[in-house]
Formats: sequence, C-alpha cells, structure tokens
Amino acid sequence: MQLEAITWQRMAERLAGHLDEAGAAPDAWLRVGIDGAPAAGTGVLAGHLADALRLHGSSALVVPAEGFLRPASLRFEFGREDVDAYLGGWYDTAALWREVFGPTDIGGSGRVLPDLWDPVTDRATRSPYTELPPGGVLIVHGPLLLGHWFPFDLSVHIRLSPAALARRTEESARWTLPAFARYEAETDPAAQADTVVRADDPRHPAWTGLPG
Repeated sequence: MQLEAITWQRMAERLAGHLDEAGAAPDAWLRVGIDGAPAAGTGVLAGHLADALRLHGSSALVVPAEGFLRPASLRFEFGREDVDAYLGGWYDTAALWREVFGPTDIGGSGRVLPDLWDPVTDRATRSPYTELPPGGVLIVHGPLLLGHWFPFDLSVHIRLSPAALARRTEESARWTLPAFARYEAETDPAAQADTVVRADDPRHPAWTGLPG
C-alpha cells in the first residue's frame, strides 16, 4: 500500500473535489462513509469534508454513527464488555438504513434523521429531521461501518496500527480492542474502502489518494 503524506484539510479538499466531479444523479444524493475506531477521530475528517463541500457549493450533512447506538438494555444484555455484542449489536443498523440511507436513495425524500438515541441519557434524542436537498452529500462516520453493505459512493477507512490503537484508546474502552482486531481480520476494511488513511500520528496523516 503506497501512502502519501497530507494534511487533514488538504485531504478534505481533495475528497470534496472528487465528489464535486462525480456529481449525483438527478433527484439523488452522494453518500460518504468515514470508517474508523473512536480513537481514529473520524468526526474530524467528516467536519473538514463538510466544510470543503460547502465551499464547493454543495449541501452536506454529517451523521455520526454514535447517534444510532441501541438502548443500554440491548447493548449490555450480555454484559458491559461483551466483544460479540459490540461488533454486532451496539449500533442500530436497521435504523440507519431506514432513517439515513433510505431517504437518500434515488427518488427518496431527503429527510434524514441526524441521530436517534443519546447514549448519555439513554433516551431518544427527538431531533427533528433534516432536509438534505437533491445533489447534497451525506457523510456518515464512526466505527465498524464497512461490514454492513451500506451504500456508500465513497468510503474512507482511517487505520491505526494495533499499537497506536491501544495507545490512543481510553482505558475504559480498552476492552473493545479485540473487537477491532476481529473487524480487521474478518471485514478487512482497508481492502473494502476506496481510500485508506494511516493516522498513527494524527498530526501527520498519510493516505492512498483518491480512488481510481
């Protein structure tokens, strides 16, 4: 895998230019997935990309996968540190399909629910729907995104080496490290993604460049 050093801002600009050139079909939207462990900081790139797209004149909506966590009673059904549950049962993928990807299918309404559940209060957020106009770009970011066949037009995987992931993961979340090791082995997100970013040192990322 050949990597090129780049800043996060420049990366976002390059990705925005690529999406601008690709364009969406009439009455359609472009959908971007930024995949990575919580320690990878996917939200940083998502924010930079949304800003860059708006400078290109495109509407952009950022949806964090964390807003679609399932209720605690379901997440912790088999204990608070169950690796299998984290991999397959923490995120409400059905709600993501229904409330985020479905409305941005061709001919969809464009009415996207930006979040559904607050993991802190363990209650529904009751956020209003957001209207994303046709031609706009949906950016979904968070962990474990590339194992669910989500219909991304562009996918980015922010990769951390096992040592960097362990170093940057908070002590309270270190039990998730085996889950990400399994995700790497079973899903191979670097092979699934259109673009891979190495971010062991977040100050000096490097990437594989634009797809194609």
